[in-house]
Amino acid sequence: VEYGPLPDHRLDVYRPKDGAAICPTLLYIHGGGFRILSKDTHWMMAALFAQAGYTVFNVNYRLAPRYPYPAACEDVAQAALWLKKHALEYGGDSEAWAVAGESAGANLSLALTIANCSPRSEPFANAVFEAELPIRCVLPACGILQVSDSQRFRRERPDLPVFFSDRIDVVCSGYLSPGETNPGLADPLLLLENPQDWTRPLPPMMAIVGDGDPILEDSLRLGRALDELQVVNEIPVFNGGGHAFHALFWRPLSEDAWRQQIEFLGLHLSHT
Repeated sequence: VEYGPLPDHRLDVYRPKDGAAICPTLLYIHGGGFRILSKDTHWMMAALFAQAGYTVFNVNYRLAPRYPYPAACEDVAQAALWLKKHALEYGGDSEAWAVAGESAGANLSLALTIANCSPRSEPFANAVFEAELPIRCVLPACGILQVSDSQRFRRERPDLPVFFSDRIDVVCSGYLSPGETNPGLADPLLLLENPQDWTRPLPPMMAIVGDGDPILEDSLRLGRALDELQVVNEIPVFNGGGHAFHALFWRPLSEDAWRQQIEFLGLHLSHT
């Protein structure tokens, strides 16, 4: 389905095979370091959420480094605004949404949520805030939630293999244009960690992450920031899990992670 005028403005819709006419809406934003992958590589994520009873809108967005920040944020915002108008046509509840994504998709999920809860100067963020999206729950799994200062991972973990630290540098430098002095929503974690007024309450969040994930600390920081803001959250850390481990959904560890995510959605997203 087209959600905008550009070639990348496409999404796929997944529905429960035997679901109700109207199911809760879930917007899924794929990962891939802002640089690679697509809705097509992440069909299994959408299918698993649909199997659990959700109408899933799995979106593409423009990729870095050809399209650096804020292109991906702009596209996700446009998809969400399209969803506000059209979700019901595809069997998605227009009043009960979840937003989910992994890795870079977690960053974009969090950025969209922040834009929805507090007014900002960016035109795309302002449009989201004005729309007052019905986001009731967010699942930012194993996210890279701060793109600036990519060297922090090396400082925090001197034993981090060079391969991982180099890949993190490539991801961050490709997404954030050289010389960018105001990362804004490219650094959603920093926005949560710094005091500000929230016009609307932040929704409950669950961020699954593996203890072997080289960017684990961003998820732990997210939990601490949400605790400070008194936002309902769970940050389950799975022993033996690497980055985006839940994509291998047939493994027992991943099955447990998916079960916890679905249970969290059931608690915090009203089914109609």
